[in-house]
Amino acid sequence: MTPDLAPEPAFDRETLTAWLAEHGVAHTTHDHPAVFRVEEGLDLKADLPGAHTKNLFLKDHKGRLWLISARQDTVIDLKRAAAAMGAGRLSFGNEALMWETLGVRPGSVTALGLINDVERRVTFVLDRRLWDADIVNFHLWTPPSAQE
Repeated sequence: MTPDLAPEPAFDRETLTAWLAEHGVAHTTHDHPAVFRVEEGLDLKADLPGAHTKNLFLKDHKGRLWLISARQDTVIDLKRAAAAMGAGRLSFGNEALMWETLGVRPGSVTALGLINDVERRVTFVLDRRLWDADIVNFHLWTPPSAQE
């Protein structure tokens, strides 16, 4: 169920895929069920080339929002990450806030959701190992109707 307070996002899976094609962004889509922990998706990703991601949607004590995208095998210490980013104490952002800013739900968090953050409320943090990778696998989120 979509949180009642936020409108539908400008981009969903279908419109984002169309946007990527219209703008000549090469991509390949592999469908799989939503996963909530990296370990749940290891078998799904084993045969796919490139770096696979983990994505953390976070909020600090001042209300600032963060999205960290890192290689799936990266250990993220939230205390150290907060200090490195100049953030306060970090906690996970709730589903309503995730939907409101990124247009995604838990299990489908992705850097591609930043296309819906038209107010630029979310600060994006990208792991250097993803930046250096030739191929990076980000999630295209599942449409809300398929999750209900």
